[in-house]
Amino acid sequence: MTTTERLAGRTALVTGGSRGIGRSISGRLARDGALVAVHYGHDHEAAQRAVKEIETAGGRAFAVHAELGVHGDAAALWQEFDARLADRGEEPGLDILVNNAGISVPGTVADVTEENFDRLVAVNARAPFFLVQHALGRLRDGGRIVNVSSAATRTAFPQITAYNMSKGALDTLTPDLAKQLGPRGITVNTVAPGFTDTGINPTLADPQVRQAYAAASVFGRVGTPDDIADAVAFLASDDARWVTGQWLNASGGVVLGP
Repeated sequence: MTTTERLAGRTALVTGGSRGIGRSISGRLARDGALVAVHYGHDHEAAQRAVKEIETAGGRAFAVHAELGVHGDAAALWQEFDARLADRGEEPGLDILVNNAGISVPGTVADVTEENFDRLVAVNARAPFFLVQHALGRLRDGGRIVNVSSAATRTAFPQITAYNMSKGALDTLTPDLAKQLGPRGITVNTVAPGFTDTGINPTLADPQVRQAYAAASVFGRVGTPDDIADAVAFLASDDARWVTGQWLNASGGVVLGP
């Protein structure tokens, strides 16, 4: 991996940036020249590995810790972010916010408990809302917000209904923010992955399940984290300056029909 100048001089924060799709997004934005804050909730070692990987490849990154889904999570994350920037002697502020962090609870409506539902909403919907709220004073004009949702919010997939509902909240947030922040030149868009090979989907370890998921794509394979990271990188770049309020299906053509 070698760095480019596409995002030179810009600072990005990727929530859940140490593993899976988030790790690939962090690496891609760093490769494009951004200073990347790699947020993590629990796995300190994974965050350090992600940062080390970026630095070894010639990029710039630092880890930011905050548990999401708890009271005061947004304020705690931004306080940590500000402190880490200051420690590095960097200018305060932000150019790119990627709301990627999320959790999943499998099960149909009959299976999900109230506790699980509340946790899903807290991490997948409430946390991004207040992270954006706290980011507004930090985000520079001409900045980017990218929300990572799910292709399952636009099709029936009852095996993870509660998860789909929580991600659907991001689909609603995106156009509202795009309208509000447009006068500042800030774009807001959603990227919606489909079946992607990450730790959040352990069912992919079953060869039959993997085959079924691969068959759902017109390309005949399961998506990779890099597939999603490249889509996010486009929306974070100047190339997407005239694109806002959009829902980008990054599912590999899942459920396009026969």
